[in-house]
Amino acid sequence: MDKYYKWKVLLIVAVVGFCLWRVYPPQQKINLGLDLQGGMQILLRVELDKVPAEARGDATDRVVEIIRNRIDEFGVREPVITKQAKDLVVVQLPGVTDRERAKEIVGKTAHLEFKLVSEDADLLRQVQELATPPAPESKAPAAETPAPAVEEKPKEPAKVPEGYELKTISDRGRNETLLLQKEPILTGDKLINASVGFDQYGQPIVELQFDPDGAKVFDKFTFQNIGRRLAIVLDGKVHSAPVIRDRIPNGQAQISGNFSSNEASDLSLVLRAGALPAPVVIEEERTVGASLGRDSIEKGIKSGLIGAIFIFIFLPLYFLLSGLVANLGLVVYIIMIFGTLAALQSSLTLPGIAGFILSLGMAVDANVLISERMREELQAGKSSRAAISAGYHKAFSAIFDSNMTIFITSVILFFMGTGPVKGFAVTLGIGQVASMFSSLTVTRVVFDFLSTRNPNLNLKMLQFFTKPKFSFLKGRFLAYGFSLLTLAIGIGAFVLRGQENYGVEFVGGTSIQVRFQKPVAIESLRDALSKAGLSNALIQRYGEEAANEFSIKVAGKETKLVEEASQNLAGVGGYEITRVDSVGPAVSRDLTKKALWAIFWSAFGILIYLGWRFEWKFAFAAVVALFHDTLFAFGIYALAGREINLPTVAAILTIMGYSVNDTIVIFDRVRDNLKIFRKMPFRDLVDLSINQTLSRTLLTSLMVLFATAALFFFGGAAINDFAFILLVGFIVGVYSTVFVASALVVDLKAH
Repeated sequence: MDKYYKWKVLLIVAVVGFCLWRVYPPQQKINLGLDLQGGMQILLRVELDKVPAEARGDATDRVVEIIRNRIDEFGVREPVITKQAKDLVVVQLPGVTDRERAKEIVGKTAHLEFKLVSEDADLLRQVQELATPPAPESKAPAAETPAPAVEEKPKEPAKVPEGYELKTISDRGRNETLLLQKEPILTGDKLINASVGFDQYGQPIVELQFDPDGAKVFDKFTFQNIGRRLAIVLDGKVHSAPVIRDRIPNGQAQISGNFSSNEASDLSLVLRAGALPAPVVIEEERTVGASLGRDSIEKGIKSGLIGAIFIFIFLPLYFLLSGLVANLGLVVYIIMIFGTLAALQSSLTLPGIAGFILSLGMAVDANVLISERMREELQAGKSSRAAISAGYHKAFSAIFDSNMTIFITSVILFFMGTGPVKGFAVTLGIGQVASMFSSLTVTRVVFDFLSTRNPNLNLKMLQFFTKPKFSFLKGRFLAYGFSLLTLAIGIGAFVLRGQENYGVEFVGGTSIQVRFQKPVAIESLRDALSKAGLSNALIQRYGEEAANEFSIKVAGKETKLVEEASQNLAGVGGYEITRVDSVGPAVSRDLTKKALWAIFWSAFGILIYLGWRFEWKFAFAAVVALFHDTLFAFGIYALAGREINLPTVAAILTIMGYSVNDTIVIFDRVRDNLKIFRKMPFRDLVDLSINQTLSRTLLTSLMVLFATAALFFFGGAAINDFAFILLVGFIVGVYSTVFVASALVVDLKAH
């Protein structure tokens, strides 16, 4: 038995106990994303009339980007922020409980200015005159005869001198009137950071750091105005007006103002994100339902359970005792996933579920790899205990490399991606850690426990192939031709379709609000829209589940088709179109660019890691296969006439991860065989390696494909596109591992 056995048992108990504790209802549960649970919607109107005419063109677009940055800083996962009409911005936040705080963060302009306080005596007297309210009229006693009225010339009010403005600052209940120079000496556009700090009394403050240009201006100004007061003005309100005690050469300043910790944190957040180019007004706030719809969520859960049940039944039927142990490991894996998501307060969305599917496939694959390796050791005549030890030892490198590669990818995607890419990365990263722990630690402890009590443990398993000897690489040039032809047709279809490839989330379109007189099930509305030719419409209920108002977003201007579907569903007069607006894309060019760069650097990270673990020819072949699978899946998707949406992006990332995992398993076996069969021709050696891992490839692919097929056939219309591209990608991933990655290595080695 492993000398660390007891420590491993304690670790497993601690991890499982902690995860169960976090998922248990009294603790913070898993947050669901906007697509799964709905949330709050804020409609903002951008006051373009307060912006110079030359800056109005892209002001609303800039508001969208800045608010998105603020929401990301606020910690809300995967919000939906879109431009609507010319001057409206729709902000949807999943499951936000502190609505007032969210509105404050979204709606604050955050225009920061530093202005000098005037100390001119004459001007100060004018300030006092302006600030002092007139004395109240004294009433004469009732018995007295009122004095005759004396007509006086009305006193002309004093005016604020040109170039100055009057402001009031409140400090600890005392109001003070200040006269400030109108022209600021420094503004927030020179700010590079804002953070929460504490003053000498322990009160929260906001600490500021300016860029080099701002630091120079601040240095010069404070040096020239020692002893004078400097007002810090945010959105027209003076927060503090401290005396400049000394020169400040490091470009640092601070804002105080009796803040609470949350207020200081939120203020630093909006300052870091930048000021809005125009003031915004909150026009409307309402609750919105899940963007997938309750019908799709329920179908998705049912189909997911079908896939999971199949895996849990198949493993013990095929691997017998090893399958039961694998199931135990998968149970721990699932507990770890949900416990960690709850502990990190992460949001689970459809892209996150894609990451979960991939990591579940990896967990299943790891157990299949171990079981297949143990079978080989038993066939070589080893005892049960020796077969278990050798099986884990020999499977470790393939499991570690495939999981490590995808974990590196998830880290890069998390730090460089946004929105669904980041949500996918979080779940995937957690899944990889849970997968390795459950397959390498949990199941090993169970096997050690069983083999200690029974040294002749029965580890018999079923077997599809005894000793397959297929010559896969003999026809690799035909496979090259098939791949090139299919890629050319697919890419051609993609190019010819142009904008039709993209859904409303990428290209924008029209938002139609429909109110029905009678209750309408979202599933019935989805079916009616599909019959009208709008199968890719995004439907979201306004209000609670019983509400009869919906937002329907479609690409292009398909208002008539929406009216036709609504009339067919509700009858004449049974519905009303309450609002029609053009909407911008939910995925901006900036977000798209970030996602593409994240994918590029992920591929580069895979290339570097595999080049280090194997050699550059293996790494290059794996990355070529990865892009082959991506383009192949996109091409088939375009030929099927489907639209790319946000879940499609997560599905493509899943395909890339699966492709790498499958390739590494075969490359790992090639690496092992190179040490054993030194004189065997390389092509024959690769063919041998593919045959040796064929059983594992088919078993893992069968289980993953069945789970995905359940989503495709039973998951409903809303996730049909998502499941379709996963099915295509998983199938082509198995094909490319043999006929692209392995074949390329053979041809590269020949030169």
